[in-house]
Amino acid sequence: MALTMMLQPSILSNSFIPQGSKNPLPVWRNFCHKRIDSSRRCGHFGRRSPERDCKRLIQAQAGSQAKVAEEFERVAVGIEERVTMAVKDEEYDAVVIGAGIGGLVAATQLAIRGARVMLLEKYVIPGGSSGYFQRDGYTFDVGSSVMFGFSDKGAINLITKSLEAVGRKMEVIEDPVTVHYHLPGGLSVRVHRGYEEFLAELINRFPHEEAGIHSFYTQCWKVFNSLNSLELKSLEEPLYLFGQFFRNPLACLTLAYYLPQNAGDLARKYIKDPDLLSFIDAECFIVSTVDACRTPMINASMVICDRHYGGINYPRGGVGGIARELAEGLVEKGGQIKYKANVTQILMEAGKVTGVQLSNGTIIWAKKVISNATRWDTFDKLLKPESMPEEERRFQKLYQKAPSFLSIHMGVKADVLPAETECHHLVLESEWSKLEEPYETIFLSIPTILDSSLAPPGHHILHIFTTSWIDDWQGLLPVDYKKKKEALADKIVARLEATLFPGLKAAITFCEVGTPKTHRRYLARDDGTYGPIPAAKPKGLLGMPFNTTAVDGLYCVGDSCFPGQGVIAVAFSGTMCAHRVAADLGLERRSVILDLGLGKLLAWFRTLA
Repeated sequence: MALTMMLQPSILSNSFIPQGSKNPLPVWRNFCHKRIDSSRRCGHFGRRSPERDCKRLIQAQAGSQAKVAEEFERVAVGIEERVTMAVKDEEYDAVVIGAGIGGLVAATQLAIRGARVMLLEKYVIPGGSSGYFQRDGYTFDVGSSVMFGFSDKGAINLITKSLEAVGRKMEVIEDPVTVHYHLPGGLSVRVHRGYEEFLAELINRFPHEEAGIHSFYTQCWKVFNSLNSLELKSLEEPLYLFGQFFRNPLACLTLAYYLPQNAGDLARKYIKDPDLLSFIDAECFIVSTVDACRTPMINASMVICDRHYGGINYPRGGVGGIARELAEGLVEKGGQIKYKANVTQILMEAGKVTGVQLSNGTIIWAKKVISNATRWDTFDKLLKPESMPEEERRFQKLYQKAPSFLSIHMGVKADVLPAETECHHLVLESEWSKLEEPYETIFLSIPTILDSSLAPPGHHILHIFTTSWIDDWQGLLPVDYKKKKEALADKIVARLEATLFPGLKAAITFCEVGTPKTHRRYLARDDGTYGPIPAAKPKGLLGMPFNTTAVDGLYCVGDSCFPGQGVIAVAFSGTMCAHRVAADLGLERRSVILDLGLGKLLAWFRTLA
């Protein structure tokens, strides 16, 4: 309702003036103050405009009631004009909450389609867990240095495609070994960039399972090749789906067949050796932080095959450069990005999303809101509890928060690393059964093996991380919190000394330890979680939600959506989300009738999970 319409009844009604009042100005003055204060809280004004308006009104002569009413009406009209202008200036086609890779890809893909986009980031730089920080001459990646989807061929190279869409290209360095496994029983396996080379090494370790190894990994390639033959856009847009089906029905049917299946179930059809099955669990654990029986086949296939098809390529200058390039490209394409912009509420009116409110009270209006926050942050914190749809309650029964990490960012003297040390390692020395236990499986990245510019001369970076739950870190006094971090870091360093790098502790020149509380604070992720994991054995990806939600105008993007965790997966999610939002904004072709039908069909499919 326009502000003058709200004020008019008060101006014209005699009942507004208290009986016996000779001077109605104080009454109108108080009313005006309330209206202006309300507007200022909603972000309609700067800090000084309301005071100027009140001053003009209060200075009006307390003459006739008509004169004061005339002055009040003049001020009210001026207020309404500025409110209208402010709303128009701040109403975006889409507001994106969070500048992780998923949010950045969604925002840039919308911007290149001509949408008016505002990206809001709580921290001071973009990237989230794909960001960076600098200490003592080191440039550290916040998260993993393993970059899938960063090649120059195929359809799944989504990081490359997302950068190209905003006119950006990064120099990359080929990683010859994706990961070197150090596993129970002395099992050592290198995942070479060349597929045949990797198979040969694995078969050499398990010669009696040669047929099973070929059969399982062939299944992975069927899924990957099907994905790679399609133009990857929103699976919630029926015109796109029909077009892809008519162009390549076999690929679509293949993906539909594997959608409800898990990697572990397929592996057990072909492989019997328990150690080899445990190795495949470790392969999937890198993808999803759970074993193969709880890792959807589509997720596993994307990374298991992309490391050989396009290969793992590290961006020169560090992983954080990807987010920087996307953020700069967003601005060049007409989008906007605000840092230190902490969204505290998603606003709704009559069941529809209308915008967001920041911690400083500013309101930003939008036709669509895209949340790159976790599902728990989005529906439990940014929306009012009564706004949570039943579909989301069902999701939170099927999935739980994945663990966070204990992370150690370390600088070491270069001579502590043996010659031919690979960039990435996974270490589990004791028992296969401890794969998913906190602090047992160690991931290790040494990005300076590929790009020495990230560290001072004569030094390397070790980024060590292992799963950890936030409950382990609650209720500790600061001194005890610090001691626990140091004790766990010492224990992990001792394990790496015994397994890989003798003399490691003495070679350390810098060490910073982060916990799930650190990840929660800087990445704004509930309990520091890195996405959802199934509460029980899932039916593939059937239960995983796509980008649309049951809240009108609200979309989700990132690792809480199909297809799940990992850089390549969240880039896929951002690409799909932008396509669906663009269609809903009228920037892409759409069919309302088909949209409704497909939406109901997908919702029904999720009930089968």
